[in-house]
Parts: sequence; structure tokens; C-alpha cells
Amino acid sequence: MANKDNIHVLLIEDDPMVQEVNRMFIEQVEGFKVVGKAGNGVDGLRLIEELRPDIVFLDIFMPSLDGIGTLQQIRAISLPVDVIVVTAATDTETLRTMIRYGAIDYIIKPFKLERVKQTLERYRSRAHLLEQGKLITQEAVDEILLSSEGLKEIGHEAPETPSSLHMNADLPKGLNPNTLKQVLKVMSGHDGTMSAEEVAESVGIARVTARRYLEYLEKINVVYLEVNYGGIGRPVNRYVLRHEQKDQNKQKA
Repeated sequence: MANKDNIHVLLIEDDPMVQEVNRMFIEQVEGFKVVGKAGNGVDGLRLIEELRPDIVFLDIFMPSLDGIGTLQQIRAISLPVDVIVVTAATDTETLRTMIRYGAIDYIIKPFKLERVKQTLERYRSRAHLLEQGKLITQEAVDEILLSSEGLKEIGHEAPETPSSLHMNADLPKGLNPNTLKQVLKVMSGHDGTMSAEEVAESVGIARVTARRYLEYLEKINVVYLEVNYGGIGRPVNRYVLRHEQKDQNKQKA
């Protein structure tokens, strides 16, 4: 990918109208180009080997070879391509199967441009992180893996509040909006007061990463820092949700 101007995308979708919608949406996102289209999995596999795209947008319900069989074949012959599922299938078993075979996202039809834009920009950020050298830190791993958090958290998304929607628009580089919502969610569930260690353990991220999210929330006045000097040993820094944020989360829960 590093030697190309664009990230190349292949569409495997049997409906020509949906193909065209996908193409238009994808090419509205800077840096992405559709390089081929296939109407079934058999033709799709041939085009993957021929065109070597970076990403496949894969439908499930198709003639000749459906999306599940296509993704199984992609993995069985070790084709070096990432797969984003775009489908009308809403059952959890299909979702679970596609995740097990390595789908990096799952978009349900009908969908909006913003949803496609979100997943492509997340993909681009992850690709750039993976290109930044041979050695990585735990924080970099957290950023790479949690950039796909939408798949892991389907059905468990934190409630969106006016404050969190505003925060998503101007997050510092390296912070993920889904993880930010999860931080707010766990803090609300702990009466709005937690240390960085507690947040890290609850959300499943590194402590240094949790501290970055909490420091950002403090900077935008969503939480404030409370230093606890009680007991023996070093003081404990605890972050406290401001009352208006706690009230918003309770109302949305």
C-alpha cells in the first residue's frame, strides 16, 4: 500500500445498483479507489488474485458462491486482503461467522455515507500505524486493535450524549470515539469516579492509554481530577465525572 496513491477496493456484490452506490460512497472518501467489481464469489476470488486490492467490500447473499463461502476461500488460500462485509443479514450467527473468518467490519444495508466513511477512515489510520516501523509499543497495539472496536462492541455501545457527540468531532490523534464512549460508560457505572488503572481494567486497554482518554476528558471539562491522600503510600489520582455528564448518561441509559 505504501507505494500507491490510493487504497484499492474490490466490490463483490450481485446487485448492480448496490455496486454503484458502494462505488460512489467509497470514492467520496479521499484516498480510496474502486478497482474492480464482481457479481458473485467465484468471479470475486479471481479478481482478488488478479487485481490484488487492499480491501474487499463483500456481500453475503449471492449466486454461485455466497459471501460466507467466499470469505472462507479467501482465508483458506491466504489471500492478503482485508474484508468488510456489506449485507442485509442481521442474525448474530452470520455476524459471528464473518468475524471468525477475519472480517474487519460489518455494515448492514441500508447504510449511509457516514458509516462507510467512518470505517474507511478507521482502516486508513490503522494501515498508517502498521507502516510506521518494525517495533511497536503496547499503546500502538491498543490503537490498532481498538480501531476495530465497533465489531467487538455491537449491541453494547455506550449512550451518545450531546457532549460525547461534540467530543468525537475533534479527538486528538490516536484516540478512538468508540473507546471514549466506553470510558464514559464504565465511569457512569462506577458512580462517576475511577482511577486510570480501574478504567484500563474495565475497558480492556493499557493504563497509559486509559490515562490519555481521562486527560482528554479533563481538558474538555467532562471530568475533573481528584487527588486522594488517604492511607499509606502514594496519593491516588481519581477522575470524577461532572454532575451534568452523569445526569445525561442516566437519562440516556
